[in-house]
Amino acid sequence: MRLLVGGFLFVWILHTIFILEGRQTWEQDGNSWSSLSFFSQWVVAWSYGPPELWGTIRKVNLTALALSLIFMGMTILLGMIRWQIVLRAQGLKLSRTRTVEISLVAHFFNSFLLGSTGGDLLKAYYAARETQHKKAEAVMTVLIDRLVGLFSMLLFACLMMIPNYGVLSGNRAITAAAVSVVAMFGGCTIVVGLSFWGGLSRRWPGCRDWLRKLPKGDIAERALEAARKLGKTPVFFLRTIGISMVLNAFCVLQILTLAWGLNVHVPIMSWLVIVPIIVCLSALPIAPSGLGVRENLYVLMLGAGGAAVEAKAALSLSLLAFAGSLVWSVIGGIVYIGKRERDRLSEIANAQEVQGDS
Repeated sequence: MRLLVGGFLFVWILHTIFILEGRQTWEQDGNSWSSLSFFSQWVVAWSYGPPELWGTIRKVNLTALALSLIFMGMTILLGMIRWQIVLRAQGLKLSRTRTVEISLVAHFFNSFLLGSTGGDLLKAYYAARETQHKKAEAVMTVLIDRLVGLFSMLLFACLMMIPNYGVLSGNRAITAAAVSVVAMFGGCTIVVGLSFWGGLSRRWPGCRDWLRKLPKGDIAERALEAARKLGKTPVFFLRTIGISMVLNAFCVLQILTLAWGLNVHVPIMSWLVIVPIIVCLSALPIAPSGLGVRENLYVLMLGAGGAAVEAKAALSLSLLAFAGSLVWSVIGGIVYIGKRERDRLSEIANAQEVQGDS
């Protein structure tokens, strides 16, 4: 169902833009758009639309495209550094090489799993495999890393809403998107507070007993204790939130660079709120890798208000940003193939060693 939703949203935004492009081109040639049948309008739209969109994408400055790839890579690198801090805070030793491998593999799976966080499932799986004696704590590091990252992006977006109030209040749809992000921030703040500092067990002492009775309740309790351990370390939050804020800035820089390459002119202050809002809403598990959701949001937020960016240019910007992410996903896929082969050979060697001992 979610695959269908994502596909529908993506095709719908393409069709809407192609209809506009087709009508404009058709009428510029001196033809009457209204005289065409409904089916004929679709044919014209999908005949003129794709070449026009591709023409816009091809106009991107190659230097800007290369810089955007570097900035995308910086977000992945900073995410790795943040996760290593979480691992060390839990007393888990994972080499930098393994951290890089697992992070790239997770990014690869993020390209087609739901939302923009689906690869975290694989990240948690590999983290648990690497740390046999602390599986719950290893899985919890992935959840903590994602929670801190989401919280910081929501915080970043909410802070940037203050100087951009005029932009956000000028359109109902944009206002609704901003309100949704504020609501997400409120919910995320509650989850962060309960996870790291607790409070429910003090108010309702039976909560811990109920948790232990759940399937795998002992693991859940160990995971909760791992989070509470970090809550007692203020320096941990200062470091991880600080790194996350720098990561958020690189997310904005990636889009700013692509906008420069496409000659899309939007004030920098507006980008500081538009990008994080789109990132936060695209992270919801509605469609694989946020496909369709992200494109609609770019067209909506850049086309309304004072920006008034053409839908074709906004869509091109979104597709180029996603293409940059896919480039790093391909690298992650190559790492994944190599990692699977090494793991398979290691398992064969271990099996042969066990047989030899017996």
